[in-house]
Amino acid sequence: MSDAATSAASSDSPRRGRVAPFVVLTVAVVIAGLFWILILAKADDAAETSYTPLLDKPAPAVRTTTLDGATFDLQRRKGSWVVLNFFNSTCVPCVREHPELVQFAEQQDRLGSAGAELYTVVSTNDRESAVAAFFADNGGTWPVLVDPDAEIQVAFGVSKVPETWIIDPDGRIVYRTISQVTDDSLTSQLADLRTVYNQVG
Repeated sequence: MSDAATSAASSDSPRRGRVAPFVVLTVAVVIAGLFWILILAKADDAAETSYTPLLDKPAPAVRTTTLDGATFDLQRRKGSWVVLNFFNSTCVPCVREHPELVQFAEQQDRLGSAGAELYTVVSTNDRESAVAAFFADNGGTWPVLVDPDAEIQVAFGVSKVPETWIIDPDGRIVYRTISQVTDDSLTSQLADLRTVYNQVG
């Protein structure tokens, strides 16, 4: 290598050494920014999927029967807090959620008339016999509503199961979540809604 080439190479080497940390830092900043965008996107998706134009509006009319053949009319439940849980016996989050709903229902039963009423709405692509067998095996004595023509799911705009809705004593929808709930989360949410309802009322 000539003296000129050697001199050029040696002069480039410190320059490359100074540039390398800036390149690494730039790449790190870009990656961190991408992660932050993904986090925000997931948060926005969760907020959007829980939104419903039915919020603070009267709940859709629901007239159907339970698995055991009893009639059910949501309008006749005014005066009570009502929790509707949309369910499918083959849905893994629904299965995981079920023990929590059993605890929630037992707790609300102990409150007597002050407790909320829990109802399960069976997904249209589930078999009633499978749902009955699931409840027999896993507990849960609250009413299970059938929805053979998907009228209830369409009226509420259910996108996927599990979904849980809360309706206040005036028959207005005050809460919706498209995710697995727990006894604690549902109890806490209901307590907050009761507080707001009593303050407004």
